[in-house]
Amino acid sequence: VQLVESGGGMVHPGGSLRLSCAASGFTFSSYVMSWVRQAPGKGPEWISAIAPRGGSTYYADFVKGRFTITRDNAKNTLFLQMNSLKPDDTALYYCARNYDTRRWSLGTQVTVSS
Repeated sequence: VQLVESGGGMVHPGGSLRLSCAASGFTFSSYVMSWVRQAPGKGPEWISAIAPRGGSTYYADFVKGRFTITRDNAKNTLFLQMNSLKPDDTALYYCARNYDTRRWSLGTQVTVSS
């Protein structure tokens, strides 16, 4: 199983980023996929999940209306569109299978700062 995240960076408050997670080594289209984040000194925080075929999506309250999770099963890729970013969104973001909050990949750093 390999998950490779990209798309992080530094943005000003109110800005946007689109994260990607390229998956390989398993049947991507058969799994619920999640995004998780971890801020310095804090534990993992589940953000969002999407059903195997993309028909259902789920969000933590603190990102509802700002973040959108999607997937492209033909390309084995998971996405997270993040809008209206806040300094509190600063964290290492990573993707995971199902609702697993453990990090099995490098993740991508998102920093929101003025």
